[in-house]
Amino acid sequence: MMTGLAAVIHVFGIPRIDLPILQGMKLGGNTILITGGGSGIGRGLAENFHALGNQVIIAGRRRQALEETTTANPGMIAVTFDIADGASIRSFAAEMAARFPALNVLINNAGIMRFENLQAQQVDPADAEAIVTTNLLGPIRLTAALLPLLRTQPYSAIVNVSSGLGFVPLATAPTYCATKAAIHSYTQSLRYQLKATTTEVLELVPPYVATQILPGGPSDPRAMPLAEYIAEVMEILKTQPGVTEICVERVKRLYGAAASGHYDEVFNGLNAAMTGENL
Repeated sequence: MMTGLAAVIHVFGIPRIDLPILQGMKLGGNTILITGGGSGIGRGLAENFHALGNQVIIAGRRRQALEETTTANPGMIAVTFDIADGASIRSFAAEMAARFPALNVLINNAGIMRFENLQAQQVDPADAEAIVTTNLLGPIRLTAALLPLLRTQPYSAIVNVSSGLGFVPLATAPTYCATKAAIHSYTQSLRYQLKATTTEVLELVPPYVATQILPGGPSDPRAMPLAEYIAEVMEILKTQPGVTEICVERVKRLYGAAASGHYDEVFNGLNAAMTGENL
């Protein structure tokens, strides 16, 4: 009797396809664009890739944060850019192609997170719309705009930053979690469509990291220290060259909740811990 994926393949008549063995992301000699690169995970990645000899361009809305980062890292370049402004994405991509014709790595990191009370008498969808525009439409639009340039390079990579909350949602941040689940799905499809090309597609799946995405995040003892997180990510990239979904140890309980058969337990435990409830 067939079970699991084998049964699904049988029912839908899906042929087995052996994908090519990935060589892994090149860690040096790249020209890398990182959105949301002025702070948090984006800045951590930018500084580490910069130290490895890559040309790093950081983009974001907050000019001061960008300038602080480039001042601390001579040679890094900052470009002011709002990924939520859909009308400007194509012109921004054209500017990047003109200024950095060797651009071969895109890291879609910019994102926002807001709590939403779905029981409020008057639910304002403005927060949800802003989250979807920034976290989902932004990466999709920017990837589409830059893919023609990336595809001209001998080697290129697209790295999409999702979240452990895309696998097990935090109920107080429903739209944020939904966008990260969608980014995971989109990344899988993008990887499959580009499987026979020279463009690698990776997904970075962070746990709760001590950044400013949430008020109090940098000092929350439940959050993984940023430097510790970035160090583990870089070690995975160095030592696991074929990895496509980059998961540090602290996110694996969320990432593997459904596959392990413990989804309800993990979901209820996460939400109780983050809301202070006693189950």
